[in-house]
Amino acid sequence: MAKAEKKVKISDAEKLKKLKKKLKKLQETSESGAAPTETRVEAATRALAQTVGKPAPQKKEKLVSPLAPEEFPEFPLVAGAEFASGAAGVKYQGRTDVMLVRLARGTAIAGAFTRSSTRAASILDCQAKLALKQDVGQGAAIIVNSGNANAFTGRNGQEAVDKVTGSVASALSIPRDRVFSSSTGVIGEPLPADRITAVISELANGLSADGAAEAARAIMTTDTFPKGATASFEGEGGKINIVGIAKGSGMIAPDMATMLVYIFTDAKIAPALLQRMLNGQLASTFNAITVDSDTSTSDALIVAATGKSAAAPITELRSATGRAFTKALGEVMLDLAQQVVKDGEGATKFVEVRVTRAATPEDAHRVAMAIANSPLVKTAIAGEDANWGRVVMAVGKSGAVADRDKLTIRFGDLVLAENGWRAPAYDEDKASAYMQRDHLVIGVDLGLGRAKRTVWTCDLTHRYIDINADYRS
Repeated sequence: MAKAEKKVKISDAEKLKKLKKKLKKLQETSESGAAPTETRVEAATRALAQTVGKPAPQKKEKLVSPLAPEEFPEFPLVAGAEFASGAAGVKYQGRTDVMLVRLARGTAIAGAFTRSSTRAASILDCQAKLALKQDVGQGAAIIVNSGNANAFTGRNGQEAVDKVTGSVASALSIPRDRVFSSSTGVIGEPLPADRITAVISELANGLSADGAAEAARAIMTTDTFPKGATASFEGEGGKINIVGIAKGSGMIAPDMATMLVYIFTDAKIAPALLQRMLNGQLASTFNAITVDSDTSTSDALIVAATGKSAAAPITELRSATGRAFTKALGEVMLDLAQQVVKDGEGATKFVEVRVTRAATPEDAHRVAMAIANSPLVKTAIAGEDANWGRVVMAVGKSGAVADRDKLTIRFGDLVLAENGWRAPAYDEDKASAYMQRDHLVIGVDLGLGRAKRTVWTCDLTHRYIDINADYRS
């Protein structure tokens, strides 16, 4: 048999001509008795006619989470901190993907990082540097890239970190052990360090005290909006400002969440005290959120206190100024943590889970996270189904002590179940109406003790699958 000839591509004009012929035949059939309804051929003809000679449709605009804040906050300047961002082409060409921060002499650094056993090279490097005694007389810097996590990259990972931090140290004339790096993006791919070092000189020349908002955009990956938060208060002898930026959208679970967070303040605080203040706020903020129960290899939270405020130094945790700073720091951290949840991949609902009267704090945490991480609970929320039975399931699987006959479940102010049974006043219509809100509260009263725990999560939609199914492409 002869080999089939290769088909010649038919032009749009020829396709349109053929479709018109088919349409004419169908119309003739209609006139002879067939129903005069619009055919798929006719609809296709019109559609093709509208596209002939027109350019291809543009790529769809990136979706923004319906839970996103209305606007990015207006940041006060933090004396002693300068920011720059640029495009290095780490993964995508023409996309801002690198952030550089220069911190003045006298800056104290504190940090908290993922507990993953497969931590990224940058995380291991930061932890090693913060384990050293800090020479705050030297300046400091933070360099961050998106598009590549530099995780599970073996010896090449540390070599890439050394190359990037060494380049920053040289450009800014500071010791390399005062340069902290972070990477976020695809795991298992070698970091193209040369692309980053190629733009460091340009970034160094573009450093500006008002560049924090652009820096927040530079560290985004699957985020749909940049995340920022701020707080200010009067210290002893002057005003103290705090600003924070974050990225995070998927792979979000405690220890830490799955995000990069950078907080800057002009307060003067010694490194050890700053670390204590940071540690004290973790449990109720970044370790109280979850999107998908997956802990990242690259979570990093770095706090930098430049000491350039006119306010007196903060030397005591329990002093009036110390308490005020801790409170303001906690507010910034919680705001950023909740923004991460609101930008959870595919999220349409922001959910607060409140567990009360648990036998122990550990049990309260187990129950709260079991509910917040349950795919069945989260998909019911996405479908606006008031299926409180799934909450019962999550309590039971948590491993915490629970007594069916002492358990009470609420959606908002509505009591759905109590005393081991559906509540007598349960109203399915009211419960279903409540589920249509975009901010929900699930309350579980275990009736066993005094311990409590609040965590935040989001729903689980098909959009989460869409994002993660082709993340690398």
